Formats: sequence, structure tokens, C-alpha cells
Amino acid sequence: MTNNDVLRRIRYTFNFNDKTMIQLFAEAGHTVTREQVSDWLKKDDDPAYQDCSDVELAIFLNGLINLKRGKREGPQPEPEQRLSNNIIFMKLKIALNLQADEILEIMNRSDFRLSKHELSAFFRKSSHKHFRKCQDQVLRHFLKGLQATYRTDTDSSDDQEHQVDATTPDLAPVETTSTQTATATVEPEVESVWRRKKP
Repeated sequence: MTNNDVLRRIRYTFNFNDKTMIQLFAEAGHTVTREQVSDWLKKDDDPAYQDCSDVELAIFLNGLINLKRGKREGPQPEPEQRLSNNIIFMKLKIALNLQADEILEIMNRSDFRLSKHELSAFFRKSSHKHFRKCQDQVLRHFLKGLQATYRTDTDSSDDQEHQVDATTPDLAPVETTSTQTATATVEPEVESVWRRKKP
């Protein structure tokens, strides 16, 4: 999977509009424009398509964590220069405050079976003897399971991540003046979507 695939999946799953996407970067102290976000979300064969780098996706996921869980005290974590599927999986787990049983249920919703032992191996340090590399297939099924869990109005087919809400308004770039003072207001749809979990 590419970083753009992950970004599109998350955006579609939680129905984030452009303003919210920009806000999530701001939560991690980073300024992006609507044009940048739009280019990252385009299909790969679109002439305006731009790759989302590891650093940019790491910033976005850090912003998701900050928005959902709150910023931790002290210095904020630096975005990873290199991302792996394991790191992406871990950041989503933290942001959504998911326990092992919940993750396994999410995977089941994508018709993918894992044991707790197999799952825990993804979250170990790479130097640990039981560490296991998270393959694209696993991350893809997790993202599909998230969509089936949080966005119940659609199916979770691979094509869904390319859909764009036609009602999303045109928005001007949102700028932050400082990584220390940038505090974004939580959009109503962001607050409500976190409560849209499985019963």
C-alpha cells in the first residue's frame, strides 16, 4: 500500500472534509494547503496526483492521535522519516484507543483472521525476537475493517477509498503561526464519528 492509499482510506472512513484534513495536520503543528490535500487524495493516474511522503503521513497520524487522545505534555514527537506498516498500524491503534480484542473484531469484519499472538508481534520493537513485519495485506484488511466499523453507510470495497464527497466545500488554506500555539477547533463531524463504533 502507498501512503496515499492510507490517507484516502482514513479520510473516507471518517468522512473527513478538506477543512478537517487540514486541521489534523495543524494538530501536529504543520501547515498544509487545500491544494496539497487534494493532490494527495487524487487517483494515482490523475496528472495532478502527488505522492504523500512518509514524513507527511506521520505528521497526519500524529495529528489524529493529538485530536483524539490529546497532546501529551512536554516536547511533541518528531515525525518518522521512514514509515513502515507496523508504525502506521500502531499509530492508528493509539489514535482510536483500540485494545487487542477490538482490533481482532475489526479484522474479522474484513474476513481476516489473526490470533492475539500474531497481532502482538506487529507492535513489538523491530529488535525483538518475536517481532513480525506487517504486510500490506494485513494493513489493508485492518483499514477495510475500520471502514466497515466506523462508516456503515457504504461497503468496504477497495474502490471506496477513491470516492470524494461532492458536498465538501472549497476551503482556503489554514495556516498556523507556531507549532507551540497552533490549537485547532474540533469539527462537529470529527467528534461524532468517534462515537460511531460497533455496539
